[in-house]
Order: sequence, then C-alpha cells, then structure tokens
Amino acid sequence: MKLLLIRHADPDYKIDGLTEKGHREAALLAERLQKEKIVKIYSSPFGRAKRTAEYTARALGQTVECKDFLREFNAYFNASDGGKEVRFPTGRVSHTPWDMLPADWTQDKRFYDAELWHQVEYYKEAELAAAYAQVAREFDEFLLEYGYRRENGYYRVERPNTDTVALFCHFGIETVLLSHLIGVSPVPLWHGFAALPSSVTTVYTEERRKGIASFRCCGFGDVGHLYAGGETPSFAARFCEVFDSPDRHD
Repeated sequence: MKLLLIRHADPDYKIDGLTEKGHREAALLAERLQKEKIVKIYSSPFGRAKRTAEYTARALGQTVECKDFLREFNAYFNASDGGKEVRFPTGRVSHTPWDMLPADWTQDKRFYDAELWHQVEYYKEAELAAAYAQVAREFDEFLLEYGYRRENGYYRVERPNTDTVALFCHFGIETVLLSHLIGVSPVPLWHGFAALPSSVTTVYTEERRKGIASFRCCGFGDVGHLYAGGETPSFAARFCEVFDSPDRHD
C-alpha cells in the first residue's frame, strides 16, 4: 500500500481557501498526480485542503471524501481562540506546538521520546496526548479498511494490496501521522522538517515477513511538480534562513 500525504497548496487563511498562487500550485500538482495510480482521494474537511484535492479529483475523474483525522492538529495554544496561552522558559509565548524556538524545546529530552513528549507540563495541560491518541486511533481505523491492523508497533496484514491513496491535509497533522506510523515523537518532526504547500510525501508498506508490515517514507515534501511547471515554491512553513533577512522570524 502506498500513502501520498499531501499538504494543501498556498493558503489564504482568511477565507480558508487558496491564493492565486495556490490555485496554480494545485493545478500543477494535479498534473503530476495523474501519473500515480490513485484509487481514492481523501481530504481534510478544511477548505484549503479540499480546494487543493478537487483539482486532482477532476483530473482523475474521481470524488473527494473528507476525513476528520486529516484536519489540522487541533491541540493549539491559541489565546485568541480562547485556548490556554503557554509561556516557555525563554519567555516566548507559542500558539502552536510546531512553532517553538529551539531554545524552548531542545533542552528537554522528553520531547525526543515517543512515550514522554506529551508529559512536558505545558503539553500535558493542553491535553496533547488525548488529541494525538484520537488522531492515531482514527488513522488506524482508516488503515484497517485497507487491510492493515495496528499491532505492537507494526501492522498485521489482513488484506495485502498495492493500492495508492491520496491524503490531502496540513503540515502539522502530516507529521503527526508520520510519527505514529514510524513510532517516534512528533516534536522533532514538527521542528526539523517543513512540508511546503502542495508538497507530496510518499509512504509505502514493507511486508518483509508474511503478514507483518511496517510503513516507510521514501520521499518527504517533494515539490518537483512546481519546478517542472516554472512555479517557485512558497515560503510558507519556513522561517528566515539567516537572521538579518526580511523573511519570517516568528
């Protein structure tokens, strides 16, 4: 089985849709995905993901099915939405778990541990463990529909297949899904990787012993379709490459 984890194209967050650039990105992405033997297209219920998925669905003559577990990871520290505002040891206030500064998270080794990362005090108060567990549970239910049952950190193969499915989602949730599949903390993935808009991450099963499968990532955040179409990748999801630049710092 092959999973294509696809971040939505360049977003217009004010309308939960796409910018003009995002529409161009989605069109180039659809052209690229026509070469994949996609059997089903799934999307986050959020507009920016659905609009992106619809381009590919039209190109393939398919429909889009929304799945709640693909919505952006909902464990935010967003005071403007009435949530708990969290102040980190350096004094910085963060509103999302993937926008912490290196000095705020690298010093606590629990963040690197798949069993302990959610026990850090401010994560614990925000109930990130429960939010993560719900996503993992719904994701595993989805994989079971395709014949892969979660068992002891791997997947018991009940119906081996080579189906390719496309999952249109968001950066934060994409790394949560990856962390669950390969059994690592999501925190280093949130801060050490950046899936640019319309990028494609490819994950496939390996059944090296009959009936026992694991998932392996063979490509993260590919935006080759943008370069092929003469479209510069968006800077969204990134921060400044050097401090003395006009690009986003926080």
